[in-house]
Amino acid sequence: MTVETERAVLAGGCFWGMQDLIRKQPGVVSTRVGYSGGDTPNATYRNHGDHAEAIEILFDPTVTSYRDVLEFFFQIHDPTTRDRQGNDIGRSYRSAVFYGDEEQHRVAVDTIADVEASGLWPGKVVTEVEPVGDFWEAEPEHQDYLERYPNGYTCHFPRPNWKLPRRGSSTTD
Repeated sequence: MTVETERAVLAGGCFWGMQDLIRKQPGVVSTRVGYSGGDTPNATYRNHGDHAEAIEILFDPTVTSYRDVLEFFFQIHDPTTRDRQGNDIGRSYRSAVFYGDEEQHRVAVDTIADVEASGLWPGKVVTEVEPVGDFWEAEPEHQDYLERYPNGYTCHFPRPNWKLPRRGSSTTD
């Protein structure tokens, strides 16, 4: 029996920490880290131009929704810091949602509006929302990094009791 999956591509700072937390979420079938959102062909760690460090998530939509994936994404990184997460500074570490279709675009915009209205973060949300383009898989040493080095660097963590409220009667699942 094959599981039907949907794809999400997100950027929220260093891809190691994002992958380590997102892979453990219910319904996530697989993850891989790489580079997206730029124009450098065959992007690599040493040469990724304007690409962001990103994560590709394949998830089972019968277990979790795209909205659920985004809510967790907004919980584990700070979407109010432009081109930065923790000590990582630069365009590589920006917050971005790379949507695959108009429904993902709609859900992303609506979720960001909920984040903005919630007051859970101290400033204005600066997350970019763009169509997904090429996703260049990162080198093997970057895949599953925190599983191999559990005490390695990360600036991502779940915030206890963090639950994104919905404004008004929004329906985004």
